[in-house]
Amino acid sequence: VQLVESGGGLVQSGGSLRLSCAASGFTFSSYMMSWYRQAPGKERELVAVIRGPADTTNYADSVKGRFTISRDNGKKTVSLEMNTLKPEDTAVYYCHAGGRDGYWGQGTQVTVSS
Repeated sequence: VQLVESGGGLVQSGGSLRLSCAASGFTFSSYMMSWYRQAPGKERELVAVIRGPADTTNYADSVKGRFTISRDNGKKTVSLEMNTLKPEDTAVYYCHAGGRDGYWGQGTQVTVSS
């Protein structure tokens, strides 16, 4: 199983980034997919999740209206479009597949400067 994130980087406050996660080694379309983030000195937190045949999405309150999660089952990718970025969005962002015992990517750094 592999989850490989890409798209992180340095952006100014108010800017945008698009993260992507390429999956392999499991039946991607059957898995709930999520993005988490972990800022320095803080717990890892759920940012967004996409699940079910209807691709139902849920977001942390802190990113609602600014971030959008989507998936492409044919390409086995999940993306996180991040707009109106704030310095408090600075964190390592992780792709996750499945539930409590699921799979993790290695993470990609997002840094938002003020």
